[in-house]
Amino acid sequence: MGTVLGYLRPHGVRVACGVTVKFTAALLELVLPLLLEHIVDVSVPARDLAAIWLCGGLMAALAFGAAFCNITANRMAARVSMEVTEKLRGDLYGRTQRLSCAQMDRFSASSLVSRLTNDTYNVHQMFDKVQRGGIRAPMLVLGGLVLTFLLEPALAAVQLAVSLLTFLTIWQVTRRGIPHYAAAQEAGDTVVRIIRENASGVRVVKALACQGRERQRFGEASEAARRAEETAGCVMAAANPLTDLLLNTGLVLVVLVGALRVNAGQMPPGQIVAFLSYFTLIQTATLGIAKVFIRISKGAASARRIQEILLEPEDQLLRPSAASSGAELGMDRVSFSYLGVERDLADVTFTLRKGETLGILGPTGSGKSTLAALLMRLYDAGEGVVWVGGRDVTAVPREERRFGVVFQSEALLNDSVYENISFLRNIPREDVTAAARTAQAWDFIQALPEGLDSRLDIRGANLSGGQRQRLLTARALAGKPSVLVLDSADSALDYATAAALRAAIRRDCPGVTLVVISERVASLRDADRILVLEEGRIAAQGTHEELLERCARYRHIAELQRGVLL
Repeated sequence: MGTVLGYLRPHGVRVACGVTVKFTAALLELVLPLLLEHIVDVSVPARDLAAIWLCGGLMAALAFGAAFCNITANRMAARVSMEVTEKLRGDLYGRTQRLSCAQMDRFSASSLVSRLTNDTYNVHQMFDKVQRGGIRAPMLVLGGLVLTFLLEPALAAVQLAVSLLTFLTIWQVTRRGIPHYAAAQEAGDTVVRIIRENASGVRVVKALACQGRERQRFGEASEAARRAEETAGCVMAAANPLTDLLLNTGLVLVVLVGALRVNAGQMPPGQIVAFLSYFTLIQTATLGIAKVFIRISKGAASARRIQEILLEPEDQLLRPSAASSGAELGMDRVSFSYLGVERDLADVTFTLRKGETLGILGPTGSGKSTLAALLMRLYDAGEGVVWVGGRDVTAVPREERRFGVVFQSEALLNDSVYENISFLRNIPREDVTAAARTAQAWDFIQALPEGLDSRLDIRGANLSGGQRQRLLTARALAGKPSVLVLDSADSALDYATAAALRAAIRRDCPGVTLVVISERVASLRDADRILVLEEGRIAAQGTHEELLERCARYRHIAELQRGVLL
């Protein structure tokens, strides 16, 4: 939590000013019961109307002054809290963007969304409430206790005992509440994850008539989150009733002890009035502390979750390497596992010269996309060396790895066609147009109402699957990459359009090194090297003609796709 609290440090002067203003307001409030006692014990018995009006006017001025100071300090606290939270959320988002894919897998997207939204809100509330009530309330409690001891030690002892019991109660309740809030936030992550899954897969859910099952799954997760919140709420709900009980018990004791002492002539009646005012002030402030502690409980749990991300170490640092290779792309005995249990890739070796084309073919789950991810250093290989530009990929700065990539599933922005292709890179419109032509997307873009300026629906819902795929290909080409990775980029295209796309890429991008992952032999037949993967291993590699001769699986797939079933 210390890292999160460090975000307050640049605002230390403003926080100190707010504390000073709050302290002034507390002093003004603490003087009011003393003036009231003076009126009851001195001015009223003396029938001094002028003194009564003077003290009453002074009390009104102090009350207005305290209100003004509290409003000013609250506004200062709100501004500081908002600015701190804005900076914290920005840094958290930035750190999230720099997480490696392995770290993203470990934290999960739903948890990261929850930390960026719910957790930053809880931290904001903690900062705000601590500056507001966390300063004023303790001052009122301590100042009230000091003044009551100066007035009447016997009644002050009653007040001190009740305050100590109240603090002990709040501390015990809060100590038990923090773990429950952490569990509630984890349950909330599950709810967010299910919502994200349903939002992204709504068409599949409707097509398969799985609404009932998804409602049940969401209901179970929502019920688990409700139970977790209920448990935390039940624990923290004990704070207010217990402090109310202590407040009422303390009021009875103060009145009883005070009445006995007044009856015995040991104290004036005005002091009872002052004590009741101080007692109410102190206990109200104590209840305020209880509310602050509830906010701290939630905020502390959220701060720890945020701190996990902020302090997560970089796991893909540049590693100086003297090793070099003449290959533009390649692997040397590379193995990799997502979970560290079973290898998803094993002993993969190949090389590719600049400007050549690598084709990758294999059944689902054979490691095709994993191999491409290692080339782009989305993940680090467990064993072996990955070559990019003739160097170990771990020694190549990210800005030098000029990849263009089309993944199997990739989101489109709810923005113009131009922005979806440029993708916040400020690419000139003529380059965007050229990329769209190469990607066979220009014809349908021109047919849109506003051409490049036409706005797409969320996830490109107003485009067909083939149109989305061509738009994503144009995005990959627009940056003029040195290495282009097409991961099933023609799966939604008809054979004629796919052939036109391949011919256009070879014509318009002569120096680009191409990595093509496809289930279509027609998409790979012109590749300089084709890898046939089986269960994470290279079963065979070579040109199309060589594989037709040597690899039975490749030959079988090629003949199936020609309509000849062996």
